[in-house]
Amino acid sequence: MADQRRKRKQRGGGGMARGYAKAEQRNREARESLQPLAEGERPTVVTVGAVIAGLIALSIVAGYLAGVKVNGETPKLPQVVAPAMIMGMMSWGMWRARYWAVLGFQLILVFILFSAFFGLLIGAATVAQFAATLALLAVAGAFFYFMVKAMARIQMPTRLPPE
Repeated sequence: MADQRRKRKQRGGGGMARGYAKAEQRNREARESLQPLAEGERPTVVTVGAVIAGLIALSIVAGYLAGVKVNGETPKLPQVVAPAMIMGMMSWGMWRARYWAVLGFQLILVFILFSAFFGLLIGAATVAQFAATLALLAVAGAFFYFMVKAMARIQMPTRLPPE
């Protein structure tokens, strides 16, 4: 009985090793197919993200200066400056194709995706709310998806030619 279990374990371990080897081969092929960014190049999705982050930063400041109230109260200055600075720095970083900025923007997209998903489950009371939340999920999800490959190209070092 113990001998049979040992044989099954050995076969299973080999299958798992083969699975890891196949996955590593696919990963290697995917890495090799990536083209490094040229000097000053920025993927389109990162450019769009930089513009969106910049517009968000500007809208935060413009809303504060226009006297917009949140829950009936004017926000305090730190409540405006912190998110405006974060989005502004993120916009600048993505414009310069910096990995940290793209990663930070993706983190914000994840928060948007989770919030929209839970809003869809709990808060969507009308068909219009349901449709708008689905649209938000689709746009944020697509944005996240396309930024993954852009991040790989941004962090990818320039390859030296083989000797």
